[in-house]
Amino acid sequence: MEHGDFAVRTAVRPEIKAWEYELPGGFKVLAGKTDADNDRLSIKLAGANDYWFHVKGMPGSHVVLFVDGGDPDKQTLEAAAAIAAYHSKARGGGTTPVSMTLAQYVTKPRGAKPGTVQIRKEKTVKVRPGIPG
Repeated sequence: MEHGDFAVRTAVRPEIKAWEYELPGGFKVLAGKTDADNDRLSIKLAGANDYWFHVKGMPGSHVVLFVDGGDPDKQTLEAAAAIAAYHSKARGGGTTPVSMTLAQYVTKPRGAKPGTVQIRKEKTVKVRPGIPG
């Protein structure tokens, strides 16, 4: 699977500080390190058909699974959700609910503080916090 679009997008926006992971199938995942990085990742870098994740109800990183034309399976989506749970206040907990939607349904309200977004068409995935490897 070729994921060249991810390389082009990340090269164009090097100002984003994020943790980067690779999942089976060549899928890339980025998790923002700060509120400002979360904004840039969610609003500027993520493509419309990339998947966006955030732990429900508590502070945490915005996480984007870059699909670049690929079709992630359930296991890949759950792995990305586990990364979102890991990079949140839920890291030490058990099974954690994580919101998931396509990045096209993530918007920033006018005047909202950094890291604040609105999402539509979300699904909730319950996963244990973790990172690949």
